Amino acid sequence: MKAAVMRTFKAPLEIEEVQIGKPGPREVLVRTAATGVCHSDLHVIEGGLPVPPPLILGHEPAGVVEEVGSEVKSFAKGDPVIGCLSAFCGNCEFCATGRPNLCGGEATMRGPDEPPRLSKEGVEIRQFAHLSAFAERMLVHENALVKIRDDVPLDRAALIGCGVTTGLGAALNTAKVRPGSTCAVIGCGGVGLSALQGCRIAGASRILAIDTEPWKLDLAKRLGATDGVNASDGDPAAQVMELTAGGVDYAFECIGLSATAQQSLAMLKKGGTAILVGLLPMGQNIAVPGLDFLMGEKRLIASMMGSNSFRVDMPRYVDFYLNGQLKLDEMISARLPLDEINTAFDQMRAGKAARSVIVFD
Repeated sequence: MKAAVMRTFKAPLEIEEVQIGKPGPREVLVRTAATGVCHSDLHVIEGGLPVPPPLILGHEPAGVVEEVGSEVKSFAKGDPVIGCLSAFCGNCEFCATGRPNLCGGEATMRGPDEPPRLSKEGVEIRQFAHLSAFAERMLVHENALVKIRDDVPLDRAALIGCGVTTGLGAALNTAKVRPGSTCAVIGCGGVGLSALQGCRIAGASRILAIDTEPWKLDLAKRLGATDGVNASDGDPAAQVMELTAGGVDYAFECIGLSATAQQSLAMLKKGGTAILVGLLPMGQNIAVPGLDFLMGEKRLIASMMGSNSFRVDMPRYVDFYLNGQLKLDEMISARLPLDEINTAFDQMRAGKAARSVIVFD
């Protein structure tokens, strides 16, 4: 099959023919229909996450089941599915206490005595995030998949695999935004646009979108933001404090930078909550203003993949899309073939895309 392989850090991905294994007892072979291009993939390419090559990136996919292993009961050939990096074992402390997004899914991976799922000429190619979606097919454990209804376009459904679940879940599951509250969302990429939609769906009365790109702020308003704050015009925390006469109840950091994380704290009202959603590269830390934090009884929390239980959440998000509550079409900046994957990353670096989607025949 054809795949985009990362051979070294800080270099374009290489389109290659690679080999994919046969499904084991609890594995599923999926034909990839579409996959979003996420900033976390770029973090890996640029060395911000310690995942060594060679590997196949991509972790926001939707596709169709082609073959199932002997013990798989939940999926059958032809089923439309979404893949999720929050693969779960079902037995650990986190799975048993309703936090499967923290499982890590180590038990769903093949062991060192088993043949690799992906290889080329007998040499293993690492699987990324239990998925490796920048390829024509994926071989995954059944606990990395959820079946969805068959009337949703798969290029739209793919966005739910990571960015939408991360952002929407940060608002609905992690923060549990209250109706009538005020919210700020820093960063209007795929995750931020999803977070602000989660705030809208939860009934927030005011949603301030923050970015440096005017076109992203315009898009944010189309998706539910009540205000646009251009961070190029000055300190965004100061702008938010002025616009809201004292700060917001919730501030979502959706970029993954220590500077913007600190800004999220600075734009809170007393009793407010800052939610770290963006993935900070390895080595970045956050300085908390101790006195203001304590005297204002503020909170700083993290949201890992939208605190998801994806087997429940993702079908619900599909319903949100089909009934008009969740807008996905507007979030797609470009649809590109696999051969143009590096163009998608160039557009991301340049701030020209909300979400690019790789589509397969």
